[in-house]
Amino acid sequence: MNVIRDCSEIQYHMNNQRKLVLYIAASADGYIAMPGDDLRFLARVQKDGEDYGYADFLTSVDTVIIGRKTYDWVLTNAGFYPHADKTSYVVTRTEKPSVGSTHFYTGDLTDLITTLKREQGKDIFCDGGAEIVNELLRRDLIDTFIISIIPVFVGGGTRLFQDARPEQTLTLTDVKTFDTGLVQLHYQRERTAQ
Repeated sequence: MNVIRDCSEIQYHMNNQRKLVLYIAASADGYIAMPGDDLRFLARVQKDGEDYGYADFLTSVDTVIIGRKTYDWVLTNAGFYPHADKTSYVVTRTEKPSVGSTHFYTGDLTDLITTLKREQGKDIFCDGGAEIVNELLRRDLIDTFIISIIPVFVGGGTRLFQDARPEQTLTLTDVKTFDTGLVQLHYQRERTAQ
């Protein structure tokens, strides 16, 4: 009887655990940036009044994981950090003091994500870049993928997905199409109870 209760309790916690969500845009040939961190191709789908669900998505998360290079790029190009209202972890090799709710994390990535998933709160947003995405994939830590495909081949730059990661089975949960040609794919990582 205790074994059944314990197993159902584990399943309950697995189902109610916070999810790590990758929400990102890529070209049709799989690049998130052209050479030189050029993001001009994203302008192809800019349309007044259309954010492709981004604002609604942001209400579902309260924590952000971001790589240091992406964080620096955002600060340089936007002039501010757009997720300052959320708890953020900038994954870096260099220790720095926190800035408000933005923390510079130098520890083990698996430990951080595992700890965050067990805490109470909304889901966790992985805001890139490619290095952090691929490290999370190598460790099989991403639960949900929302990938917006921009209708253009850019031919080179920074690939979204790199080689040398374990096989991971996904379930397609939604496909959204837009008149700009953007297609948004929603996948859940299939996991079996252990």
